[in-house]
Amino acid sequence: MWAVALANAASELRADRIRDVDAERVAQIFRIDDETVADPERRAELWRDIATGLEREYGGEASALLAAANGYLAELLGRLARFDAYSDPLAKKAQLFAKICERRGWFSVSDPQRWEVSADNVLMRLALRSGLVAPGELDEVRGATRDAFKQVATESGIPPPELDDMLWELGRENPDLLGSAAGDLREPQRDPDSSWY
Repeated sequence: MWAVALANAASELRADRIRDVDAERVAQIFRIDDETVADPERRAELWRDIATGLEREYGGEASALLAAANGYLAELLGRLARFDAYSDPLAKKAQLFAKICERRGWFSVSDPQRWEVSADNVLMRLALRSGLVAPGELDEVRGATRDAFKQVATESGIPPPELDDMLWELGRENPDLLGSAAGDLREPQRDPDSSWY
């Protein structure tokens, strides 16, 4: 999906091109052989919302959105939260967007203490199975996971974006990384009415 998005970024993924995008076009952009992304209608709806907001507030340019944040991660996350796609209260997707922008040299973060480790299903499972967090309701486990891994990042001296990458890759490659000795705790069920984990 990432490779397909990069291949289409310059020509397709612009505010003026996605303003009126429909599910069929989203499915077409991400089609590889007979497979495409899940729920292209919801994705198209999110893209339309982003395009409308970018055009209204930033002249249709993501670079203007980044410039408006003036190097402050907290400001960027707040601006992104106005879009449905980035409205997760824990800012998982917004943090990911910021991480990509920083690594590509599009955004320089002047308040790195604002970085968080994303609390997605992979990291929640690791936090639960390792005993870093207690089982509970989805929102409780998300928040506790984020807080626990923030503390791990602080104590280890590993910046949260790097720790996030390491944990996510390990947890994704091997869901049973911690073995049965850690217990058989699983991540909470995903909320079917939300656009995030």
